[in-house]
Amino acid sequence: MPDAPFRPFETALDQDQALAQLRAAVAGADDGELFLERRRSEVISFDDGRVRTASYDASEGFGLRAVRGETAGYAHSTEISEAALRRAVQTARLAVGDGGGSLADAPMATNQRLYTDENPMEGAAFPVKIDTLREIDAFARGLDARVVQVSATLAASIQEVEILRPEGTLVRDVRPMTRLNVAVIVEENGRRETGSMGGGGRIGLDGLIARDHWQRAAREALRIALVNLEAVPAPAGEMDVALGAGWPGILLHEAVGHGLEGDFNRKKTSAFAELMGQRVASKGVTVLDDGTIPDRRGSISVDDEGTPSGKNVLIEDGILVGYMQDRQNARLMGVRPTGNGRRQSHAHIPMPRMTNTYMLGGQADPADIVAELKDGIYAVGFGGGQVDITNGKFVFSCTEAYRVQNGKIGAPVKGATLIGDGPAAMRQIKAIGNDMALDPGIGNCGKQGQWVPVGVGQPTLLMGGLTVGGSAA
Repeated sequence: MPDAPFRPFETALDQDQALAQLRAAVAGADDGELFLERRRSEVISFDDGRVRTASYDASEGFGLRAVRGETAGYAHSTEISEAALRRAVQTARLAVGDGGGSLADAPMATNQRLYTDENPMEGAAFPVKIDTLREIDAFARGLDARVVQVSATLAASIQEVEILRPEGTLVRDVRPMTRLNVAVIVEENGRRETGSMGGGGRIGLDGLIARDHWQRAAREALRIALVNLEAVPAPAGEMDVALGAGWPGILLHEAVGHGLEGDFNRKKTSAFAELMGQRVASKGVTVLDDGTIPDRRGSISVDDEGTPSGKNVLIEDGILVGYMQDRQNARLMGVRPTGNGRRQSHAHIPMPRMTNTYMLGGQADPADIVAELKDGIYAVGFGGGQVDITNGKFVFSCTEAYRVQNGKIGAPVKGATLIGDGPAAMRQIKAIGNDMALDPGIGNCGKQGQWVPVGVGQPTLLMGGLTVGGSAA
């Protein structure tokens, strides 16, 4: 459904008046901004042979922030008006008090555009979207007689933001997002297993609803479900683990990425705090956070403070060389912002967050890496995971994994969990494959109650000394 261009100042606020109010809010502060947002989203789910949900949501609002030292005053509203802004100024001022600080330098200007600004919801008519989901359902059921249920979901959204800075700079960004997900349940001899495949990015709908794309997704979902149908109980104990390329980088994201966000290190609550310049991983391990990859799910042309996104090296050849920073933590730590100040919406305050976090490839052939594994697990798919930032300890569940003995891939295993701690695991990387890949565009990251889209990636890895939790002795 078409919409007029996003022009909040023209329709609800006078820009000069808004700037005057913002300057009143940050007088004596170190930093601050007015963040305006309009978001529209559509989700259509086809489940068990019929349309389960078809929803459309629209929201808009602003967030006003004033920062002084370690304190930030934040007020937000779903009403974009001068009256609401005046009320927000009074709230934000509480953090500044009678301070006499001077404003930090403005973010560097940029003209980079990493994705289209077209509304992806307009990429196909509503009946076409329904027909596509119905086709996916029929196709997946026709692939194998053991398929008993199919779920397919098509989601599209567009987020339009304007960031007004105290120096008068106005930064605009239009952020599309699309995703298609297919899940299949199979049954044989009373046993049911599931498999799913999805992906997307800051792209239009054309590629996702193309028949060759969704057919590949349906076949992959079925393959995973059938693998799990043959799975045996996972072994338990300490052993070496080979990790597949691409989505298994979610382990890197959780076990290492969060620990390299600036706020945790400034507060010295990260397992990586005060280790700058020291070896924190095996030689050959280079980890980046890169928000500048075109069309990727985790990419942003500018962050939610107006700083251009960057390609930031975090670990280089095993040495810790950088953290991810927003403006507040960067200023307090005496370093530059890295374009990682992100927020879920106008109702949330920005903080250091990952974009696309990945490990560079090495020289080893992936087949040789698996062949080196004498007794362990080859994990190629992951579900949920969690990490304790203070010590780096993590737990991950595997959705697709195999038993490996004497370098030979054996039966798939079910119920495997990987347990370890990030700093130790990074030092136990024994081999790095030459097949670095990014995930298909499915990542979401939670932190302090806020969720943002992210990307992950890595090559095939051989990691020693992980604890595998399973159901077999």
